[in-house]
This record gives sequence, structure tokens and C-alpha cells, in this order.
Amino acid sequence: MSAMIDTGGILNRDLAEVADRLRRSTVQVMAPRSGGGSGVIWRADGVIVTNAHVVARGGRARVELSDGRTFEARVTASDARRDIAALEVNATGLRPAEIRDSSTLRVGELALAAGNPLGLVGAITAGIIHDTGNARGAGRWIQADLRIAPGNSGGPLADAAGRVVGINSMIYGGLAVAVPSAAIEHFLRGGDARAQLGLTTGPVAVRLRGDRPTLGLMIFEVARGGAAEEGGALPGDVVVGIAGKPIDAPDSVQAAVGEAQPGDVVALDILRAGSTVQHTFRLRAESEGAAAA
Repeated sequence: MSAMIDTGGILNRDLAEVADRLRRSTVQVMAPRSGGGSGVIWRADGVIVTNAHVVARGGRARVELSDGRTFEARVTASDARRDIAALEVNATGLRPAEIRDSSTLRVGELALAAGNPLGLVGAITAGIIHDTGNARGAGRWIQADLRIAPGNSGGPLADAAGRVVGINSMIYGGLAVAVPSAAIEHFLRGGDARAQLGLTTGPVAVRLRGDRPTLGLMIFEVARGGAAEEGGALPGDVVVGIAGKPIDAPDSVQAAVGEAQPGDVVALDILRAGSTVQHTFRLRAESEGAAAA
């Protein structure tokens, strides 16, 4: 009689090994005036990637590695529009993540997320890729059907082999929403001059007419000296439309700005103190790698 192969046990061991590797390249990020979050060791020379909102308004942050070592980190670049920031630490023995080109990702693939949600260090969750964003370009979002919570922000979204395909940014409609690795690589290379608004937003439910909730984008941060500040946007405002059209996705503003050129005007319908007013913003030219705040 041939020996039976315990495929379930092999799969469990393989996934546990992948999870361990993913944890080793995931860090905790603590920054002033921020709830903190996670980050990914992107390069062995000390480059760590996280979300812009994790290090909002801070030029420095503190990073704790999986082995318990703690380092002061410098914010070298930040893009609030794509919610990406690059940190740099002076450390040796770093274990960078293996990066996979997100443009090769397919809907239905197994996905893993690592991070530090709600005080749990090195937590791992699993699910499947719900939307790759590839049909709309690398600047859009990956969505995955897995559980994340505050503290996962800036942590890795990886495939079944533990290769990082994105950086988790927010939760929308019960799905994890991540910045694609292709967009992150472009950002780290310095990017090209492009239109910049200077807002950090997140999805919220609002009621405009009747009792039915609709999607809005709450403004968390307005970059100093940027187009958004000049146009009168304030933290706490909620964007409910673009030139009279309702918001239909968490990256609607990002998409509108991405299709514009520096000097173009974008009109946003903003809910403030119970009233909706349209504000216009003349976009400015910024480098993707330039500090947004």
C-alpha cells in the first residue's frame, strides 16, 4: 500500500514559513502626531516603505524591527496622493522583502497581509485578491478580501509565496485597499513631474439626501503651501463629488488629478458644517518623490 501524503500538513508548514519570512521584513513605525502603523523593508541598504498618513507631518519616525532592534528613521520622500512614504534607517542585517511586480497579479490569487493591528505585533491574515487595479493603471489600488485593522497601514500585501505586491493603506467596503508595488517602485525612482493637489483622504459614509448613505472622502491632511490649501480645503472636510458628479470609488480624487496636468483646475464638491460648496483648485507640478507635507 502506498504511503498517503499529508498535503494539508505540507500546505500548513509552507504557509507558516512564508508568514515567518513576511514578518521578518515587516516593521513597526511610530511617528509624532500619528497613531503609528507598519512598514516594509524594501531594500537592504535601509529603505523602508510605509503609508504617507502613518508619518503625516513628521520628518522623522521610529522604527522597530522584528528582532526587537529600534532605530530612528528619516522620512526621505512622501506622496500624500498615493499614500506612500519612504524612510531611511542606518542599520545592518536588514532582511528586505521579495518584491513582485503588481502588474502580474491576478484576481483570485491567495493574498497575505502582515502588520501590527490593534497592538498585535506581527499578525498575519489571509484572503484572496478581489481587484488588481491593472485595467486602470499602476497608480490605482489593489483590493483584497482579507481582514486588516488600524496598525496594518503601511504593512505588506503579499502573494502566497510571500512576495510583496503592495502596501496596505485603508479599508473600504470591508476590503483591504493597497498601493501597488509597481506604483511604489516608480515613486522610489523619483517619478516624473505631474499634477499635485496635496490632500490625504479616506472613505467615509455620509448622508446628503434622505437617509441613504453615500460614499465620501474625508480630508485627513492638507499639505502646506499646496494647491488644496490655496483653494481653501480643510482637514475634516468631506469630498462628496467632483465637478458635480458623485464620488464612486475611494481613489476618485486621485484618478481625477492623475488625468490632469499641472495648471489644470479641478472642482471638488466639499461638505462642511452641513453644507456642500464647490471649491476649485489649480493643480501644481510636483515630483512624485517630493515631500507632500
